[in-house]
Amino acid sequence: MPPTGREALRSRVQELLEKNPVLVFSKSYCPYCERVKELFTTLGKEYFALELDQCDDGSSIQDVLHEMTGQKTVPNVFVNKTHVGGCDKTLQAHKDGSLQKLLDNNTVTYDYDLIIIGGGSGGLACSKEAASLGKKVMVLDFVVPTPIGTSWGLGGTCVNVGCIPKKLMHQAALLGQALKDSRKFGWEYEEQVQHNWETMREGIQNYIGSLNWGYRVALRDKNVRYENAYGEFVEPHKIKATNKRGKESFFTAEKFVLATGERPRYLNIPGDKEFCITSDDLFSLPYCPGKTLVVGASYVALECAGFLAGIGLDVTVMVRSIFLRGFDQEMAERAGAYMETHGVKFIKKFVPVSVEQLEAGTPGRLKVVAKSTESDTVIEDEYNTVLIAVGRDSCTKNIGLEKIGVKINEKNGKIPVNDEEQTSVPYVYAIGDILDGKLELTPVAIQAGRLLARRLYGGSDVKCDYINVPTTVFTPMEYGCCGYSEEKAIEVFGEETLEVYHTLFWPLEWTVPGRDNNTCFAKVICNKLDNERVIGFHVLGPNAGEITQGFAAAMKCGLTKEKLDETIGIHPTCAETFTTLEVTKSSGGDITQKGC
Repeated sequence: MPPTGREALRSRVQELLEKNPVLVFSKSYCPYCERVKELFTTLGKEYFALELDQCDDGSSIQDVLHEMTGQKTVPNVFVNKTHVGGCDKTLQAHKDGSLQKLLDNNTVTYDYDLIIIGGGSGGLACSKEAASLGKKVMVLDFVVPTPIGTSWGLGGTCVNVGCIPKKLMHQAALLGQALKDSRKFGWEYEEQVQHNWETMREGIQNYIGSLNWGYRVALRDKNVRYENAYGEFVEPHKIKATNKRGKESFFTAEKFVLATGERPRYLNIPGDKEFCITSDDLFSLPYCPGKTLVVGASYVALECAGFLAGIGLDVTVMVRSIFLRGFDQEMAERAGAYMETHGVKFIKKFVPVSVEQLEAGTPGRLKVVAKSTESDTVIEDEYNTVLIAVGRDSCTKNIGLEKIGVKINEKNGKIPVNDEEQTSVPYVYAIGDILDGKLELTPVAIQAGRLLARRLYGGSDVKCDYINVPTTVFTPMEYGCCGYSEEKAIEVFGEETLEVYHTLFWPLEWTVPGRDNNTCFAKVICNKLDNERVIGFHVLGPNAGEITQGFAAAMKCGLTKEKLDETIGIHPTCAETFTTLEVTKSSGGDITQKGC
């Protein structure tokens, strides 16, 4: 006897489930139903939608669905006979990757749980954390050589051609200044003091080599497979890895993390790639660069110009517009002014238009022709080395993202993500410098990588906090900051809501040598409408990074001007300056100091 009534409706639902891999019980006017249908359309998945409001027995079918699933509402979504749920649960399943598993009918097996493209600080942190949580992980890392052939080992920009060698060369320059100061403290030496580039380079590169080896050992100890190969997507969940000999291998993974970082941008003028270098080349340069032109006013440009001048080289910086774009401009101008009084020459409002080799050598001789940005004036000069530091480009254009549908910002090559570092493709995540609108800092990438792995595999829900991240520019006089620049604070909060406290200060260590009084500078920006909460912290002086780190923790805890004033300073230090700030910028009061 054929089923009747409720039994017949249940049989009808079961028949629909058998025939349709993706089944949506819907109502034609429901916006939540439309969102689910749009999702499957975006994923390229065919679906069958039964519009209950257009069925004579739609209400009865909905009652049967309630009995079967415990869900009263629509949409009511099934994938491969598995109940997914309503709109929110379907979108969440898409977000966490479980929907894709159902769509694949749970039959797909992958070579790895996670493949990370990029062996820099963020990628390594993520890989080790995921492996420690029991996942099978691979890291692909490959350095495309620079135009002059420079490449390096595992560890990414920071370790090889960024933070680490930069800080060590900055230290070399500081030691030169310390030698000059030491005579005033009673140190007597007769011999001529000079700097040896090759000795410094060898020591720094030996240290970097030990770090490269240490990273490989750490991956091995965590059972992370490392391949020195260039990764490129060929289809969803599948990647091609090409090693330096051109051998291709293919691997699949359930999830991927993009951590490819950035590389220096060139000028696109005659002679730039043929005869110029970038920070990718500088730190392993086998010879002293000699008379150097640094093109750009980024933090990389000013840091490199600073330490090159500090070890005694003739250094000129060519600046198109402003110093340290994106940073507090009062602090940037003060940092630049200090450099100018300490041997660095600046050519402002000019850009190079050609670089010509006059003589090959180590170093050789180069002729640079530059044009004014404000007139038709053209200048030229000769240098031994031209260092380009005009910004960096994300390494996202040649890794096959278009083949799997990962969206990028076409203007800057960066990848938009949600607050969990997830890209437009649910199984692909991104961290580090390639993120659109996020900070390009090594500790940020490390934190984001670790937290991402814990969310994916450890049950955590902690997200990376991109607010109030401290940083330091290692110019000859270091500049540390956390929070808003004064310009950005005015833009966000309005000038009338802010109180800016500032002062000059003189480090005790500089008093006996008698140098640079009233050049160090401290500033905090407070929101008057929020109990004078400190929303911007800025310091220009020695050890600025060490100072800023501690105050950054206080800002995370909601530091106010009142709490700063209540804090007893450590004497005699530069940091104690922030516990005695009294003069406001609006008052126009005198901020010069007569002593430490």
